[in-house]
Amino acid sequence: MSVRVAGPPRGAPRFDQRLLARRARRLLAALGLPDAELSLALVTDAEIAQLNSAHRGKRGPTDVLSYSLLEGAHAAQRSELLGDVVIALGVAARQARELGHSLNDELLRLMIHGVLHLLGFDHELARDARRMQAKERALWTAVA
Repeated sequence: MSVRVAGPPRGAPRFDQRLLARRARRLLAALGLPDAELSLALVTDAEIAQLNSAHRGKRGPTDVLSYSLLEGAHAAQRSELLGDVVIALGVAARQARELGHSLNDELLRLMIHGVLHLLGFDHELARDARRMQAKERALWTAVA
């Protein structure tokens, strides 16, 4: 299993990048994906706002975006790469403060959420949201 972490941007809030990579590998193992590859990009709020606008038509920054390689015309050429999870460090830091936990834990929460999106989980419908939240809780317990 392989995890690639791009970033963090200059001036980003401090966190344990090695812990994030270890947790990413444990996450893939907990999902039963020992041969999978994952790309994590840690970006500024401005960068994720641009992606959010370009790919979702929504203004402003969001906390996490996922770009799956398991679907679409390119899926056949993806090898073991699941896709990209992009996390806004500024948003993550604010959410960590609001939720009363560490930035390292917020990054894990967002990574789990993003990886589940790569695997086809969604939360648009209430029943899908409940299913995704249950999976997130189980993965948190397995990885944290």
